[in-house]
Amino acid sequence: MTTLTQDYQITWEKLPDDYKLPDDPVDNINQPALAAALTESLQLAGKISANALTTTNYGICATLNNKMVIKAPDWAFIAKINVSREEVTRSYTPQLQGDIPVIVMEFISDTQETEYSIKATYPPGKWFFYERILKVPNYIIFEPDSGSLEMYRLTTEQYILQEPNENQRYWIAEMNLYLGVSQGTRENRTGKWLRWWDEQGNLLSWATELAEQERQRAEQERQRAERLAAQLRAAGIEPED
Repeated sequence: MTTLTQDYQITWEKLPDDYKLPDDPVDNINQPALAAALTESLQLAGKISANALTTTNYGICATLNNKMVIKAPDWAFIAKINVSREEVTRSYTPQLQGDIPVIVMEFISDTQETEYSIKATYPPGKWFFYERILKVPNYIIFEPDSGSLEMYRLTTEQYILQEPNENQRYWIAEMNLYLGVSQGTRENRTGKWLRWWDEQGNLLSWATELAEQERQRAEQERQRAERLAAQLRAAGIEPED
């Protein structure tokens, strides 16, 4: 498939097996934890189908005028791939291997503001690539330290900054979920986290939160059993073990 935009001829080609990917470290120690938390809560809530793909600092490819471009958003969600997972081990090419990502996220970690780059010349900036080349419908820019969250929605071929609802959450229509920010502690990090909520406003929990909920439930059940046993003994009845 070939399309034209901004003087680019865009083709969707698989990354060559001998293509050397950059081996750069992540920009910030918190980025993997933020990404893992987003994926884990979706998995636990059954929101990731077998042929969906979530990516973290993972190359998403397009070919512009016969030159490969690879951008690696800090987190992305692809609703459906149409190839085996083995075929997308090193990188992912939309259109060829599955859907365009539903959402891409960048966690601000430097002062160069590359997340906002609209550079159109080769190699294009991140914003230009997501907006004009991939045409990702939802672009999130998150600043972990302050908790600042910006959501841009692709409208008439350009990103428009969205306003949150009364709960300071943003509706991601393609995922049928809200995205917002909440204070929390996970992986020895206490601070602001990106979180998911369902249509009814229920928070999608992390594994540690589910475990704590189960612990509290078991403790309440133990206390209830102890009260019942005490009541039976007061009535002269020895409770059964």
